Amino acid sequence: MNSYERFAEVYDELMTDIPYTEYVEWIQTYAPAQNYKNLLDIGCGTGTLALMLHKAGYAVSGIDLSEEMLSIASARMDAEKVTMPLFAMSMDELEGFSDLDVAIIPIDSINYVKEHHNVMETLKRIFDSLREGGQLFFDVHSLFKMDDIFLDGPYTFDDGEISYVWHTEPGEEPHSVYHQMTFFVLSESGLYERFDEEHYQRTFAYGQYVKWLKEIGFSHVEVTADWTTAQPTDESERIFIRAVK
Repeated sequence: MNSYERFAEVYDELMTDIPYTEYVEWIQTYAPAQNYKNLLDIGCGTGTLALMLHKAGYAVSGIDLSEEMLSIASARMDAEKVTMPLFAMSMDELEGFSDLDVAIIPIDSINYVKEHHNVMETLKRIFDSLREGGQLFFDVHSLFKMDDIFLDGPYTFDDGEISYVWHTEPGEEPHSVYHQMTFFVLSESGLYERFDEEHYQRTFAYGQYVKWLKEIGFSHVEVTADWTTAQPTDESERIFIRAVK
C-alpha cells in the first residue's frame, strides 16, 4: 500500500540528498519562466520543488494523490506567504488543466503508477493539458536501479531523530520492487514512535517511455541520465526525459 500517511511527516528529512536546484536548472534551461509561465507539478509531495519553481518565476500549481503530503505543502506555502493551487488527484486521472506551458513529474513519482496502460493514460492526459510547444519533464528509476541496486538491501538510516530499516523485495511485474520500511521517530516525550510503510514501484525501459510519448504525439523526446547531459548507460540510476508537444 502506497499510503504516505505517516511517511509525509518524515519525507523532507529523507530527501535532503536530492539536488532540487539542479532540477530547477534543468527546467529553466529548456523552458525559461519568461516564455513558459504556467507550470504543473504532478506528484508535488510536500511542495519543496514547487516552492523553488515559484521563486524562479513560474506560476505553479500542484497535484498529489496524498492529502497528507498536500497538507504539508499547503503549510509550507502559507509560511512563505505564497498562494499556490494544490489539488488531491491521481496523475492518471488528471483533469481540469489546459494550455499549460510546462508539466513535470519529479523524483520518480511516475514509478508509483504500476500498470503500463495507466502510465500511458497519465502521459496522454498531460499531452492534452499542454499547449502546442509545451514541455513535459520527468524522471524514472532505471532498470539497473530497480533490478540491482534496490535489491541489494536492506538499508538503514539514523540521524538521532529519525531511524529506519528499509527492506526491498521484487514485485510481481518485471522491474518492480516492494519497499517495506519501518520508521522510529523521536517524539516530544523523548520516546521513539514506530510506524511501518509499504510502497510499490515499477519502471520500464527508457526506450519504452520514448515509444509511448511519440505514439501519443510528442514531437521531440530527449533522454539523459543521472543529473547530467550524458546519455544513459547500462549502469545509470536515474533517467531524465524531456518531451515537447
